[in-house]
Amino acid sequence: MTQSPLDPAAVKPAPRAAATVFITGTVAIDALGFALIIPVLPTLLMELTGGGVGEAARWGGLATFVFALMQFVFSPIIGGLSDRFGRRPVLLLSLTALMIDFLLMGLAHALVVFFIARLLSGVFAATHSTANAYIADISTPEQRARRFGLLGAAMGAGFVLGPGLGGLLGELSPRAPFFAAAALAGINALYGWFVVPESLKPESRRSFSWKRSNPIATLMRLRRAEGLGVLVWVYFLSQLAGFVYPAVWAYVGIAKFDWTEGEIGVSLVAYGVLFVICQAVVTPLLMPRIGERRVIWIAFALEAVALIGLATAPSPWVLYLWLLPALFTGMEGPALQKVMTERTPPDAQGELQGGLSGLGAIVLILSPLIYTQLFFAFQQGVGGVVFPGAPFVMAAVFNVIALTLFVVRKRQTGG
Repeated sequence: MTQSPLDPAAVKPAPRAAATVFITGTVAIDALGFALIIPVLPTLLMELTGGGVGEAARWGGLATFVFALMQFVFSPIIGGLSDRFGRRPVLLLSLTALMIDFLLMGLAHALVVFFIARLLSGVFAATHSTANAYIADISTPEQRARRFGLLGAAMGAGFVLGPGLGGLLGELSPRAPFFAAAALAGINALYGWFVVPESLKPESRRSFSWKRSNPIATLMRLRRAEGLGVLVWVYFLSQLAGFVYPAVWAYVGIAKFDWTEGEIGVSLVAYGVLFVICQAVVTPLLMPRIGERRVIWIAFALEAVALIGLATAPSPWVLYLWLLPALFTGMEGPALQKVMTERTPPDAQGELQGGLSGLGAIVLILSPLIYTQLFFAFQQGVGGVVFPGAPFVMAAVFNVIALTLFVVRKRQTGG
């Protein structure tokens, strides 16, 4: 009798190379699925709503809010299901569902269909925890750091390359990136079905628990991490400021400069490349030399100024010049994490990282609502003032508040 590829009894040692390719592809597709549609989302939503770019931003923010909320709720649930039923069926089901969701979004001719597909996409894109678990299953302790780094690189590559590819395809049709994302998810699902076996042995599985799958529990870990105090708010505000770029960049580019999908994609790739250079080159070189506390206030100050510059840039070339500080502003995240880990005891480091992940998810939920609704209001005119760059000014305000909190805390604590 032939065993089903999804049958737990079919577990056998996972071929490391094939499994690593599959999991890396899954993580990259998660990132690509989010990034591919950024350049074309305004055009598609203008078509679906029959309104202008302000109306598109209003509904686009709500759609991104729904996507992020579903990821926040379902990420621990999907991780728990993978502990119960195995990694492979959960990943294959998620990839197949993502393929269908992208097709629905690409074919949608009604806003309600687009929202339903975006909701389902948020549910089934929450596979990063399962991908990490698969890598942990098939790796020795010595291999895990390198393979987890590979997953991080895949996600980063997806976010950097996605907007460029989405913009290029968007020049053909605003629906083309959705079909491309569907094809990638389908190809990876087929590859996983025929090549990649289960990684979790039946005897290592455990029953599903709703208590363990509660997403709010990750936030509660920050309350138990002593010694952080105001640093949590500094981190929250810095993350909230940074998410202005994916939230409204495309809408602002269209409103101010009448950019095409391709021009939006190129600009986002330029920012992504600068940010990666900062993380991979500038941060390791500069932070040991001047110290993480000095890095934090320099990065915050530079970013606040750059955000005001982006908000008021009169031409695309001036806008690109104001992107250059991204070579340094990306240092604030690693520097803040280093300061917080130093103030957290060894037995609470896991709680700290889990809490910061939960905080990041909250930022992803809130940021599209804040920035897109502000863009919509100023695009309509607030007190007779039409100012598409208003969201960047708000992000600069968040940065200034974060910097002020950090400086005051440093003076009070001396560290």
